[in-house]
Amino acid sequence: MKKIALEEHFGATDPNIVQQSEEHFTPQAWPGRRAELLDIHEARLRQMDELEIEKVILSLLAPGIQSLHDRTQAVDWAQRLNDYAADQVAANPDRFESFAALPMQDPYRATEELERSVNDLGLVGALINGFSQVGDEDTVVYLDDPRYAEFWATVAELDVPVYLHPRDPLASKSPQYDGHPWLYGSSWAFSVETGTHALRLMGSGLFDRHPNLTIILGHLGELLPYNIWRTDHRLAVAPRGLDVEHSFGHYLRTNFYLTTSGNFRTPTLLNAIQEVGADRIMFSADYPFESMAEAATWFDRVELNDRDKHKIASGNAQRLFGLSPVEARAPRSPQYTGR
Repeated sequence: MKKIALEEHFGATDPNIVQQSEEHFTPQAWPGRRAELLDIHEARLRQMDELEIEKVILSLLAPGIQSLHDRTQAVDWAQRLNDYAADQVAANPDRFESFAALPMQDPYRATEELERSVNDLGLVGALINGFSQVGDEDTVVYLDDPRYAEFWATVAELDVPVYLHPRDPLASKSPQYDGHPWLYGSSWAFSVETGTHALRLMGSGLFDRHPNLTIILGHLGELLPYNIWRTDHRLAVAPRGLDVEHSFGHYLRTNFYLTTSGNFRTPTLLNAIQEVGADRIMFSADYPFESMAEAATWFDRVELNDRDKHKIASGNAQRLFGLSPVEARAPRSPQYTGR
């Protein structure tokens, strides 16, 4: 089945950028994964051809720009990386799009960079790696902070989605993980951190102010679909100062899309469909942190009705990003076939 994937990471030739991801792999695996992060038009494209992944929306690896507490450095990295991403898309626009990376340490420059990336470079939205470290390594700022009011207004005006991608909480602020390093990363802390961040956005009134905003969550919703009823149920009993117009379940079903990235479990997918609907779920792999082949093989074998399966494979992404239908795309250019 032809598919579009949209949590597919890349690095850049600057060693300071690509080395950010080394901690997520064993020493034995890292050289191969590093090569996969740096490659876009060779091995990655061959796998896409083999697995019927017709288009990929690229995104910078994590924690990316968000870990650079120096504002000048964050702005410089974001501009260079977005230029690089646009060049990669231009080399093969039939097969690639890209999210922008944003220097959220400087809200004004982040807003400018989003506008430049969308209007001038043709990028399709932004991927933000959770909270940003601002000024020093131990100062964290989440996206519900009032300093981002103009930024979110611009996102709404541009009508582009923001992918809220995980990052680890700071060890200095996470004593619950002390002595248990296996809790960090994608095994647990990523989902808890990102799901909590999404709840902060809901509880801040962001979607009341901008009801058409769209946020994307990976990993089939960062645990939220499976606990959102209880969250709302208990808040109705003890709101603790919460003052928003709708339930959190409403925001999850109205303002969020979920992807299958890194969560290739059929019962989990079915639960997410029941909670948010098949119109709000999109295929993704989370390459190269996860296997593109495992993601595609699992999804191709999932037993769903044809209409919902097509929506998740490509239709929802086509609609959200304004992409041409994969079935109507012209045959691949010879230079990109069998490479």
